[in-house]
Amino acid sequence: MRMSKFLNLGCLLFLLAFIAGDVAQGEVVVIPIHGEISGAQFFFLRRALKVAEEKKADAVIIDMDTYGGRIDAAQDMDEALSQVTIPTYTYIDTNAGSAGALIAIATRKIYMAPVSAVGAAAPVTTTGGDLPSTMGDKVMSYFTAFFRSVATQNGHNPDIAEAFMNKDVDVKIGDTVIHPKGSLLSFSSQDAIRVVSGKPVFAAGIAGSMADLAQKEKLQGPVVTIEPTGFEVVAQWIGEFSILILGLGIVLAYLEIKLHGTFVPGIFSAICFLVFFAGQYIAGLAGWEVLVVFSIGLLLILSELFVHPGTIFPGIAGVILIFGSLLWAMVDRYPDQPIVPTSQMLVGPILTLGGAILAAVVAIYFLGKHLPTTPFLNRLALKTANPQGTSLSANSPDSPLLVKVGETGVAKSNLRPSGKAEFGDALVVDVITQGEFVAPYSRVRIIAIEGPRIVVESC
Repeated sequence: MRMSKFLNLGCLLFLLAFIAGDVAQGEVVVIPIHGEISGAQFFFLRRALKVAEEKKADAVIIDMDTYGGRIDAAQDMDEALSQVTIPTYTYIDTNAGSAGALIAIATRKIYMAPVSAVGAAAPVTTTGGDLPSTMGDKVMSYFTAFFRSVATQNGHNPDIAEAFMNKDVDVKIGDTVIHPKGSLLSFSSQDAIRVVSGKPVFAAGIAGSMADLAQKEKLQGPVVTIEPTGFEVVAQWIGEFSILILGLGIVLAYLEIKLHGTFVPGIFSAICFLVFFAGQYIAGLAGWEVLVVFSIGLLLILSELFVHPGTIFPGIAGVILIFGSLLWAMVDRYPDQPIVPTSQMLVGPILTLGGAILAAVVAIYFLGKHLPTTPFLNRLALKTANPQGTSLSANSPDSPLLVKVGETGVAKSNLRPSGKAEFGDALVVDVITQGEFVAPYSRVRIIAIEGPRIVVESC
């Protein structure tokens, strides 16, 4: 028992340390961006920036050493940096190639190591080749406009940002030609600090180390580095496949409702939703509160199904809470933004959730049409769920004479797709659906009488 308490305390302390990020007010936060620029790097950067903002750090320094990577990830990282209200710096420790150069311009000031380079950020295919002509024009037009805007916002020369990407652009400051067109722009550290018209061309200065940068900028607080964890990579993969994870969770929940008592689909559905929420939590998008809201919604739906069926309102409230929590978990909100998300913040989550629901509807339709008679689902069906006692057999020629098309009744067993239903004055007959699963005590309607077969649907 004592060991269990120690373990619980240790887990709590680890969780608190993870959330806080070991950052205190007044400190200088260093965020290393090393290796290939990817979605996982973006998740890490966003989490670290939020920690720095929440703890009111004095400054953020991006420790940059990369040859580049995905331009869409660089765009996301620039958008994340644009949300930060505290001073931001980039320290280029050797390399800021391609996407790295585009991330550097999203910070207020840039320092470079004595031997370092930055630039050459033209978009290419995943194999390193040139983009097709029309696609290349579209990509270049959009991204040059975006990164010019980023450079302007942070006090950098927008022509330089464009020349990093477009070899057909030359850069002039006054009458001085900084870079003639014909090749992509790259700077060495010495070229980047060249003073033209009383101002450095690109970088604020050369720093021999992170401590040297802090001294030059008069940053007095202690320096704290936030390191990436393996969970950021997990979160990135969960984010990539969130539509499939949510869709699978919805489909399995549907199967659990239809296959009463099996619990297998319900367990796997719960696992899918827990994986989704864990990914959003690790990525810094959601806290435990969304899981609480989801759980309340689930309890309301279960009460609608098993405690007081037919009341409708608990089920509707539960569905609203569940889908609301799923949307809430995907909203990217920074500490200085209002709790109520804007329409722009909801676009991405709505598209993701809508895609998951659409995929689930298609899968449920397929399951309803094609899988009720498969051996697997037949094994899941509880054959002993049929009520005791006699009923008119579907093979009896008298059955059709006692009921008629359009008559309504109540299912007395699970219809998967066959079972028993009661009509009129306690008349129990064998019925079958057109592949639909129907739960016991559900209302059913006769839609066809085909010889000895009585075909019904839920109503």
